[in-house]
Amino acid sequence: MPQSRPDVARGLDALRLAVARLLSVVDPAPALAGGLLVSEAVGYGETLDNGLGGSGSGGGFGDADLATSSEESEADRARLIALVELARGGDADAFGLLYDHYQSSVYRFLFYRTRSAPLAEDLTSETFFRALRNMTSFRWQGKDFGAWLMTIARNLATDHFKAGRTRLEMTTEDMGAHDDATEGPESLVLAGLTNEMLLEALTQLPDEQRDCLVMRFLQGMSIAETAAVLGRSDGAIKQLQLRGVRNLAKLMPEGIRD
Repeated sequence: MPQSRPDVARGLDALRLAVARLLSVVDPAPALAGGLLVSEAVGYGETLDNGLGGSGSGGGFGDADLATSSEESEADRARLIALVELARGGDADAFGLLYDHYQSSVYRFLFYRTRSAPLAEDLTSETFFRALRNMTSFRWQGKDFGAWLMTIARNLATDHFKAGRTRLEMTTEDMGAHDDATEGPESLVLAGLTNEMLLEALTQLPDEQRDCLVMRFLQGMSIAETAAVLGRSDGAIKQLQLRGVRNLAKLMPEGIRD
C-alpha cells in the first residue's frame, strides 16, 4: 500500500472519532441526515481514493489493457504490474518481491480479522502459498493485485472460523490506546473510548461490516479496492461502512454512550 495512506494508529484514531461523534449527539438520526457521519464514516479516506487507474502491461494472458495498480507513483504502478506479469509467467523472484510488498498489508488485515498473531501468520503464509499456486489463474479484471490477495486472505479467515477450528481470540497485544481528546462536542466521549474497547467491539460486528471497517480505516484501502474484495458496488461499501460505524456505537459500554 502507498506510504501516504494512514498507518494503523491513525486509522484507529479516525474510527474512534467517527464513533465518538455519533455517540456525542442526543439523537443520531439528525446527525445522519445532516451528513455528520457521512463526512467521518463514509467520507473518511475519500482524499486517499486516487482511483485504480494504472498503466497497461504486456503479457500473454489477453488482459493487459485491464492491468492496474493503486500505487500513487506511476513508476511504482508500472513496477508492480510488471512484477505480476513476470510472476504469472513463473518468475519466482518476481513473486518474492510481490510478497515483500504486500505481506504486511495481508498480515495486518488477518490480525484484525482473527485477533491472533500466530493464526494471522499462518493464514498469511497460506494466502501467499495459494496465490503462488494459482498465479496463472490470476486475471486483472481492472483491479489491483493486492485486492486479489486480500480476497484470498478473507476467504481463508472465513473458512477457518466456519470450520470451527478456533474461536475468535480477544487479545490486545501490541494495541496501545490512543486516548487523546480533541476539540469538539465529542471530546468527552472520545477521551473514554479506548482502542481496546473499539477492537473488541469490532469482533462483534457482522463479518462484512467488520471487514469493511478494517479495510477502510485500518488498512487505508479505497472504496473501490474494498468493493473489489467484498464483491460489492462502491455505493454499497459506503452504506456498509456507515452501518458498521453505527453498530460500533451501539456496542459501546453504557458509560460511554451516556
